[in-house]
Amino acid sequence: MTNISNIPTNILTGFLGAGKTSAILQLLKQKPTNERWAVLVNEFGEIGVDGSFFQGQHKEESGIFIREVPGGCMCCAAGLPMQVALNMLLARAKPQRLLIEPTGLGHPLEVLQRLSSDYYRELLSIQQVVTLVDARQLSNPRYTEHDTFNQQIAIADLVVGNKQDLYEPGDQDTLQRYVKTKAHPDIKVVFAEQGQIDLALLNGPTQMSLTDCHHSHQKENPSTYSDTELPDCGYLKAVNQGEGFASVGWRFSAERTFDRTQLIRLLTSLEAERIKAVFITEDGIFGYNLASDGLTEIELEDCLESRIEIIATHIVDDWEQRILACQVSS
Repeated sequence: MTNISNIPTNILTGFLGAGKTSAILQLLKQKPTNERWAVLVNEFGEIGVDGSFFQGQHKEESGIFIREVPGGCMCCAAGLPMQVALNMLLARAKPQRLLIEPTGLGHPLEVLQRLSSDYYRELLSIQQVVTLVDARQLSNPRYTEHDTFNQQIAIADLVVGNKQDLYEPGDQDTLQRYVKTKAHPDIKVVFAEQGQIDLALLNGPTQMSLTDCHHSHQKENPSTYSDTELPDCGYLKAVNQGEGFASVGWRFSAERTFDRTQLIRLLTSLEAERIKAVFITEDGIFGYNLASDGLTEIELEDCLESRIEIIATHIVDDWEQRILACQVSS
């Protein structure tokens, strides 16, 4: 990696359902055709779905390179999962811009610390840190009393009040007042729909001081569920827990095909905080994203296997049986 340096690097953070993935997809549409961009995406769940979601819409031939770090905050285990994934991504992509999406339940301050270490100081140029917030959640103490939610605002250079088309009167003012109590004085607040952020807003060095950052949590065993060989039964299950939430995910071999109509019916019936999935169906390959606003579906060009990750306050035992019941062949 000696032939690349000072790569403009943006962290896009935000709590569960704030629209981080949508924002990155919108930013990728603004990529100059002659540039190579890299995206490092981190997920709370052990399985990892976002990588398949991005890769199903953007190929490396278009100058977009994706790498995923599943299994919780990617700065854990002394930063090893993040460092390995990032180094491999940079070596392969040699990008003109790097976008990093930490998990909504991660610790962005520690991620910033890792990226500002001596190892990356010449390699990366840390630009604006962007935090997406759904202002409607400010009435929910599960958000406002959560340390990670408030840390995401505190470390931001730019706060994006996303999903403004769904706000009630007064929601924008509420967000602006809340940000003033949590962020530095020069914070900028803008509003957006469906994660549509102007690329120009990402330029400029971060104002965040990193001298007082400290790493306060560890994960001894980095996730291997995302890429390990599937067992003979044709699917694999993995769970994770932390920050007041639990996740459960499954990987299914490509030979297993699902009924699209049954999947949609199932996904919209589950009581979950967040669901992301990529499924091979009789009608093609589709990505699913469920948040408080409902379920969205997008057709994908390709994927290697079906995957689903569910984040909720508790895991329900019959979810696996109900997903398997949506199969049409195995």
